[in-house]
Amino acid sequence: MGGEPCYQASTMRPGINQILRHVALDRDAVDDWSEYPFCIPAVRHLERLDLDPKVTILVGENGSGKSTLLEAIAILAGFNPEGGTRNFQTALRPSESPLHQHLRLARGSRREKGGFFLRAETMFNISTEAEAYEMYGWAELHAMSHGEAFLWVVMNRFRDGGLFIMDEPEAALSPQRQLALLGRMHALAEKGSQFVVSTHSPILMGYPRAKIYQLGEDAIAPVRFEQTEHYAVTKAFLQDPERMLARILGRG
Repeated sequence: MGGEPCYQASTMRPGINQILRHVALDRDAVDDWSEYPFCIPAVRHLERLDLDPKVTILVGENGSGKSTLLEAIAILAGFNPEGGTRNFQTALRPSESPLHQHLRLARGSRREKGGFFLRAETMFNISTEAEAYEMYGWAELHAMSHGEAFLWVVMNRFRDGGLFIMDEPEAALSPQRQLALLGRMHALAEKGSQFVVSTHSPILMGYPRAKIYQLGEDAIAPVRFEQTEHYAVTKAFLQDPERMLARILGRG
């Protein structure tokens, strides 16, 4: 079972007039499926993942491989594994997996106009390196809160026609700021930008017509927003928080 993909990619051929078209795993080059990161179910089941011209979202439980796959895509697209623009070179604690060495990234005919790999967990590193670029209009990010710095980058360094890869951006943002991020994503996507995002946030998953992939134990599969566990759990809680809390806390 180890080397056999459970997820067969869509036979629909995405339009070539986009920045990134798809990512595919060179399965024949994997020597040992029991080693990390190939033992992760999402990687073990990966064959080819078609990317939406505007917004692709990866969802799944903690440890499902979302960040590992997203990081590999970012590296293949030319970004620093620790985040930032292609000019950022910070390597305070290299921890990237070798997955990118076994993936093939297919590009479309359109080249991005800049881009950014934004990781909530390495925002401190990005803020530190940004100090060298203050003469080019970068704010003093260390003087801001985590969420303020994160949103400043999105609002001021994400440009039309760019490629933006974001790893769990909601970790730095309040629900209201997540809505602001959603609005910014939409404005940029409508002007030729492409986003690939891993998230646990039902707010971000709700982006209209986003291509959502669920990374699970048995497969990587496209799902609708309403089919995600995140949507179902959040909806159930908000509809009847007392009942759910009673059940969880053993009061029912």
